[in-house]
Amino acid sequence: MSAQPDHAPVPPAPAAAAQLLAQLRESSRASTWVPAFEQDWARALEDSRHSYSLSPVHDVVRTWQSRLAAAPAVEAFLADGCDDSDGVDLADVLGPRP
Repeated sequence: MSAQPDHAPVPPAPAAAAQLLAQLRESSRASTWVPAFEQDWARALEDSRHSYSLSPVHDVVRTWQSRLAAAPAVEAFLADGCDDSDGVDLADVLGPRP
């Protein structure tokens, strides 16, 4: 019998961050994404040290994997000349921040 329930998601492998960083370096947005990922990663490592939890590290990997996976769709949207000027400001939706 396993100590972990069958329905729990498997956390990313320890090498996932290194693989992700390699993919980010190959992307067309490497100049902005690599420093942002490294900053998020450093912050997550520091949070993990203080909280004794790997959740912040796993969250960073999952978030950046999602961004990288969505990049082709975003680039296609922008390349098609789609007009996004009718967007709504997020502050108008969420209201003022406390």
